[in-house]
Amino acid sequence: MNSSLMLRRFFCFNSTRTAVTAASSTSSKKKPLVFLGSPQVAATVLDALFNASKAPNSLFEVAAIVTQPPARRDRGKKLMPSPVAEFALDTGFPSDLIFTPERAGEDTFLSTLRALQPELCITAAYGNILPTKFLNIPPMGTVNIHPSLLPLYRGAAPVQRALQDGAKETGVSLAFTVRALDAGPVIAYETLEVDDQIKAPDLLALLFLEGSKLLIHELPSILHGSARLKAQPQDDSKATLAPKISVEESWLSFDQEASVLHNKVRAFAGWPGTRAKVAIVDDENDRRNIVELKIITTRVCDRSIVQGDEADDITYVKDSLVFPCGRSTALEVLELQLPGKKVFRAAAFWNGLRGQKLKKL
Repeated sequence: MNSSLMLRRFFCFNSTRTAVTAASSTSSKKKPLVFLGSPQVAATVLDALFNASKAPNSLFEVAAIVTQPPARRDRGKKLMPSPVAEFALDTGFPSDLIFTPERAGEDTFLSTLRALQPELCITAAYGNILPTKFLNIPPMGTVNIHPSLLPLYRGAAPVQRALQDGAKETGVSLAFTVRALDAGPVIAYETLEVDDQIKAPDLLALLFLEGSKLLIHELPSILHGSARLKAQPQDDSKATLAPKISVEESWLSFDQEASVLHNKVRAFAGWPGTRAKVAIVDDENDRRNIVELKIITTRVCDRSIVQGDEADDITYVKDSLVFPCGRSTALEVLELQLPGKKVFRAAAFWNGLRGQKLKKL
């Protein structure tokens, strides 16, 4: 039986019995903690928790893991467990203590959670709304790792929206979870400078790595209760939102300034990516083909390097395609991708044109 089906089976038929057994066998010296997370970045946090729980003086143990249900991934559309579930299984964590409810408010799941008697719940990119019935279960509360400096960028896409805005500084916050979106008191935070070339997947990974360190450092105070006293309420008047990204946002408009487009390419890297349509013009045969490109890597350049004869000409300069942009700015495209093809350098694309012209649309 594959691991994804196993997870579903144990959740449906064995969860309550397992939870009771796990709760009764929990060491009296260690407090049971339940971890909730789903993507690869959350596995970084889980790894830190596993390692910390093995220390001789550890106050806690990971009693259970809650993650998104198995989903179809990759081109083969194979049903696969979430990256967190996959990581946990690879480390030998019991499969019957990995729970995959469709919603965190399901009665069966909540009964299972109560039976586990968790002292604390930790969330990191779990991807499900936690109802009040859930939040009332752990006596020490639920703590979330959020990759922004709260109250800035509350919501589903804090890293992407910060990069899209061209933020020079961001960070990661450790906060108690309340019903309002990312609005709970902040226990601690870490600030990071943002490199102007870093992309969302890399920044996200870095922030969750720092967040895991912050969590391990603060866990003793959280479990002792002193973190609740020192946590600072957020100033709601300074809150900004980071709404979920849609595929429709992925198109680039070269009427905008190059810096705006560069920030968007960095922000939307990974998913959904950024796209643009260009025209390949063959003057000899009087042909014009429209091609969709996925823009992978860019940088802002000096407009003086633009060499085209016409305003819509895309030129090739020093291993990059140069797109004229709004307000007399220019964007260098270093890497790009055609539909169904691998990512390649601008030089390879330009050489493939064989003298044909390239124009922006």
